[in-house]
Amino acid sequence: MAYVSIYTVGRLNQPYDHPASREFFEVGDEVIRQAAKSGQLIEVFSPDGVPFPEEAKRGDGFPILTLTVWKSPQSLYSFTYSGQHKQALRDRNKWMEPYKEKHLSYVVWWTEKQKDVSWKEAFKRYNYYIQHGPTPYAFDFKHPFDEKGETCLIK
Repeated sequence: MAYVSIYTVGRLNQPYDHPASREFFEVGDEVIRQAAKSGQLIEVFSPDGVPFPEEAKRGDGFPILTLTVWKSPQSLYSFTYSGQHKQALRDRNKWMEPYKEKHLSYVVWWTEKQKDVSWKEAFKRYNYYIQHGPTPYAFDFKHPFDEKGETCLIK
């Protein structure tokens, strides 16, 4: 059975211990609890001790990274654009730094084995997407691919 992974990268407006950033982390913790209750979230990787990649170091804010594994792109998409996560996306300007230029905030890819997902793999997929655009190797919700490498629609 194949799974789908998503890596996100952004920058907080304020230092990690600032009240606005603490609110972001509180909301994020609740979003992860809801995701876990959905039965669709397979794994959440901790960013603790992960060296920030170059793309996370650009800008004035404070880097924030996430890496999760889901049962399917449909379940990931559905969760992303509903409930508390949808509200968090609406509120992101309270917490996140706007980008001066076009910025890819996430990348999605298929994996056969959960154990193959890692921060190193996430950084590799993200950089590949930046260099080559969406392909079956690394894509986004606007240009998705199914596990056979065919373009598809996610509803």
